[in-house]
Amino acid sequence: MNQSDPSFPSLHIRPAQGWLNDPNGVCRIDGRYHVFFQYNPAAPVHADVVWGHASSTDLLHWTEHPVALERRPGTITQVGCWTGCIVDDDGVPTAVYTAVHDQASNAQVALARSDRELITWTQDDLGVMGMPDPAFTDVRDPFVFTVDGRRYAIQGAGKPGAEPAILLYGCDRLDAWTELGRLVDHSDPIAAEHAPGDIWECPNLALIDGRWVLIISLIQNAGTAAPSDVAYLVGDLVPDGDGLRFVTTSGGALDTGTTFYAPQLVALPDRTLLWGWARETGRSAEDLAAAGWAGVLTYPWELRVVDGVLISSPAAELTGLRRAELDPRSKITDRAFEVTGRFRGRFTLSAAEPVVDLTAETDTELRVLVDGSLLEVFVEGRQPITVRAYPAAGTGWQVEAADAGLRAWRLGLPETG
Repeated sequence: MNQSDPSFPSLHIRPAQGWLNDPNGVCRIDGRYHVFFQYNPAAPVHADVVWGHASSTDLLHWTEHPVALERRPGTITQVGCWTGCIVDDDGVPTAVYTAVHDQASNAQVALARSDRELITWTQDDLGVMGMPDPAFTDVRDPFVFTVDGRRYAIQGAGKPGAEPAILLYGCDRLDAWTELGRLVDHSDPIAAEHAPGDIWECPNLALIDGRWVLIISLIQNAGTAAPSDVAYLVGDLVPDGDGLRFVTTSGGALDTGTTFYAPQLVALPDRTLLWGWARETGRSAEDLAAAGWAGVLTYPWELRVVDGVLISSPAAELTGLRRAELDPRSKITDRAFEVTGRFRGRFTLSAAEPVVDLTAETDTELRVLVDGSLLEVFVEGRQPITVRAYPAAGTGWQVEAADAGLRAWRLGLPETG
């Protein structure tokens, strides 16, 4: 943990120094959760990206491991190891990821294999799939799933000034892919409405509460400083020739804050979990260089589908972070804390100025999780709101709410036995 920086999120996944972006390879192997992430250990800038790695048995205590997938000069990973997933391939944990040799438009799908500990990896030097369609300049971020005993993969695709798509492949053998066309594109009017943009990236697909959910990160104006949003689409997978087609029935924004991007989910037998990347907002390059770090992963969220709407909530284990109870009517000076309960009227959480500002006409359930500069806000009947704020040391936080029945806790790691 970066003890000297009050903005550093101490309870979330992120190394003490360097750049972090997309979560990758989220999985649970032999009872242990593994979360990998895009990582530049040398500087807080997006360059020379490799796969960082942390693991946990309880979603609270995270162990940081050595870099998993590395850049190797003269190979397909010369520029970086970009986003992908991990498949338990007949007992062999296998990373399926984007390898970049020189530029994003020349990316390939690559494989790497490990033992059951997922610490030491062997990276293949040959890609299994290059740029499949000349209509696109950007194709990346493979995600593997299984339907009716067959294994498929999807990738996001697009081109500046054109329409995006999700491409589908058959991959019963991970080293032999078959192109199966488009899973979904803007010819689906509901997808076009809820997922605008030039390029779709970081696709995820899972069956949640009996409905197929496709999550897509959107680049609306390719070449701008930051992608714009993350959309979810709920629908059906229907046969389409040798492949499948996603037919959308509803959709929306996964998060309505200013910092959330490039999430990855893992579908487990009992639930579906998701982590997102919280980008830095409002910090200059000089600020980042002085801090020495940039980017953090959110807490794990649980996903449900209710009446065609994707609902996100903090993973149940996170209540285990609650330590001493605080008075929400007094200034809170702790680095990490939680406010929860019901409110009506206006609710604000301020550090010099309001960072969270909500209104509700009826009693509404609220849960706000603060860790350094990262705020994750869950409000009954609304999508999560993930934002960043950088209070100075000693500034503190002030809660103001009318007709409120709120409680607050200091957050910290429980002792291990």
